[in-house]
Amino acid sequence: MGMILERLVVSPFESNCWILGCEKTREGVFIDPGDDAERILEVVNRHSLSLKYAIQTHAHLDHISATAAIQVETGAEVLIHEAEQLLLDNLSAQASLFGLPAPAAPTVNGYIREGDKISFAGYTLSVIETPGHSPGGVSLKLEGSEKLLFTGDALFQGSIGRTDLMGGSYSQLIDSIREKLFPLDDDTVIHPGHGESSTLGAEKRFNPFLREL
Repeated sequence: MGMILERLVVSPFESNCWILGCEKTREGVFIDPGDDAERILEVVNRHSLSLKYAIQTHAHLDHISATAAIQVETGAEVLIHEAEQLLLDNLSAQASLFGLPAPAAPTVNGYIREGDKISFAGYTLSVIETPGHSPGGVSLKLEGSEKLLFTGDALFQGSIGRTDLMGGSYSQLIDSIREKLFPLDDDTVIHPGHGESSTLGAEKRFNPFLREL
């Protein structure tokens, strides 16, 4: 049973939308559909996927703008941390900061938190709370032998998430990376919310924002 894993770079902010699915069952999920709903749906249709969940690592505009449209088209259930609800309720204010039109807000079907397991097509994503970039930011670890970690805007290749937005905290973000992510295996591949993928080992050694750790 092979895994489908695709990245789409979407929105003016060049955010990563991740699509995961099973080649056998054709069931899948998507993580952070930030914009360009039509492009995302083209990938879904190309793989003949039935989307079970739309999982949000957080509710900033650049990671959630297409969620409502895709939810309508696919029936996917939207999952997010409860602490992100304030950001979700203020999408219009977020958009106005950048002079952009406000997207429709999706219907939240369930709140996720530390230790929750999200299962689809024989795969399981474990929820890891990694606040700091936003109040309820989460990372998602694929259980099993593949060692994949979707870090949202907590940790990037060579950088970390900004903490000057609503609900951000630099000290909290550093604690999240140190206590929640760095204990994982060095060969864990990180798929971030922006930019290219990396490994935890590489970020421990070379990320200039994490030398103090």
